[in-house]
Amino acid sequence: VQLQASGGGLVQAGGSLRLSCAASGRTYSRSAIGWFRQAPGKERELVAAISWNGESTYYAASVKGRVTISRDSAKNTIYLQLNSLSPEDTAVFYCAAAWTTVQIDDSKLYKYWGQGTLVTVSS
Repeated sequence: VQLQASGGGLVQAGGSLRLSCAASGRTYSRSAIGWFRQAPGKERELVAAISWNGESTYYAASVKGRVTISRDSAKNTIYLQLNSLSPEDTAVFYCAAAWTTVQIDDSKLYKYWGQGTLVTVSS
């Protein structure tokens, strides 16, 4: 699976961004996709994930209610809609793929990574 994240940028507090993860490869269609973020000086965190068929989703408590993950199979793209952003959301966001159908919230299973996209939220 090859992944390429995009859509990051500078946004004011309270604003929104939509990140995109373009995917390709033979196993993409059967892979769970997760969005991770890593803020300066902090560990990488799984913030959202979606199963291969889109029927299951996972959200970290830190973003639940403000974030929506979705996948467009026709476009081979996974989206992460970020709303009500705050400076604490500033981080590099990565998308990653896992060969799992059930444990989409297990960050250790994500083995295939794209490059990150930086989200900066100003106060």
